[in-house]
Amino acid sequence: MPHRFALVTGASSGIGEAFARALPADTGLLITARDAEALTRLQHELSRPGRAVEVLAADLATDDGRAALADKARTLDIDLLINNAGVGAFGAVLENTEEAERQTVELNVTAVAVLTRALLPAMIDRAARDNRRAGLILVSSTTAFQPVPYLATYSATKAFILSYGEALATELRRKPVDVLVLCPGATRTRFGERSGFAVGSLPGAADPDDVARDGLAALGRRTVHVSGFGTRQLLRPFLWSRHAATGGLGALLSAFDRGNRFGRPPRL
Repeated sequence: MPHRFALVTGASSGIGEAFARALPADTGLLITARDAEALTRLQHELSRPGRAVEVLAADLATDDGRAALADKARTLDIDLLINNAGVGAFGAVLENTEEAERQTVELNVTAVAVLTRALLPAMIDRAARDNRRAGLILVSSTTAFQPVPYLATYSATKAFILSYGEALATELRRKPVDVLVLCPGATRTRFGERSGFAVGSLPGAADPDDVARDGLAALGRRTVHVSGFGTRQLLRPFLWSRHAATGGLGALLSAFDRGNRFGRPPRL
């Protein structure tokens, strides 16, 4: 069942723009990024009779930007949240600027956690009321699966998104919401231009349109999806072990949570 209204962060280019283009023509859109001109061009291109395309230029690495987006989103019946915006600087940690390191954490970690917590409860309530399913896509990376020197902070933030999404999916397994952590590999986007590492020029780098379509197709079918057949097969044993461990911990800690809430010790 198509989602009615999607919020896409980092929608001015790359995978975020590809998500906006790949969503069904009858899905309303709230698109956000810092580049107001690029957002307006995309709005004009995707708008059509019967389809609302809302734009908000905001810096999600700031409290003000995150608050403005959350306030705007609350005025719309968002039922698909795509946390895609991300940034990273290539280089040794001590050679990157303090501002670049801070911005990477603020955008890749804080914005994801803040927006998810702010918007997901109402999304779930609407889905339950209307007998539908909400959706949450968190864009991580294949760098999430191991430490990456010279992309240390970036890869650590993507590891956060992976763990956060897996844990959240387990917590919400009985709720009407599908959670997907999408892990692309090298992709032909402007990330290389901005980070100083031309990852998009690596052999086999994916097209962002393919990554976005892959992610939308995987939503509701699995919790973690590695984009790219070869990489996915390589990581499959690791993904299964993570899935089993997360499920086991979820069952154990859920018992403790119920015991705490109802004032009695858990029965294990």
